[in-house]
Amino acid sequence: MNYQETLDFLFSQLPMYQRAGKAAYKADLANTLALDKYFGHPHRRFRTIHVAGTNGKGSVSHMLASVLQAAGYRTGLYTSPHLLDFRERIKIDGRMIAEIEVTQFVEQHRGVIERIAPSFFEMTVAMAFDYFARKEVDVAVVEVGLGGRLDSTNIITPDLSVITNIGLDHTMFLGDSLRLLPVKRQELLRREFRWW
Repeated sequence: MNYQETLDFLFSQLPMYQRAGKAAYKADLANTLALDKYFGHPHRRFRTIHVAGTNGKGSVSHMLASVLQAAGYRTGLYTSPHLLDFRERIKIDGRMIAEIEVTQFVEQHRGVIERIAPSFFEMTVAMAFDYFARKEVDVAVVEVGLGGRLDSTNIITPDLSVITNIGLDHTMFLGDSLRLLPVKRQELLRREFRWW
């Protein structure tokens, strides 16, 4: 399978929000958790910064990754969607994942991909986390997809979470209110945030 055939498989076989709309949305994290278990929980092998919001999260993610890279950290960056090339979604130190990495990932794990039948986004999150772990990044900046508590990126336990402006978006999945659920102060303060 060459790179173009790999992309054809990914874009045609897996439910993709930009193409299928609501049908691509998964109402739970079962597929994400199954893939995470299959790959040996790769997101636990590097530190993370989680970036969410309605607008600006891609720009913030790129800026944070640039700052971390300039500070000498081997930095992964996961964003979506891509503009021209699928590989824009997964970068280390500003360099896109190699075509051969994408092709080998699908070839080696096609059986589990077909068995679990993840969405396109669930599969790309798994690919990114596996790639970052194998390449031993120090930290990864991870941009959410649609957001909300069922977003596939929510399996990480970030050292830092950044929320850009929030507006009503994807209301059919995320609800029609910006009201926060009640959270106990102790839960917010439960973790001590330290950066290296």
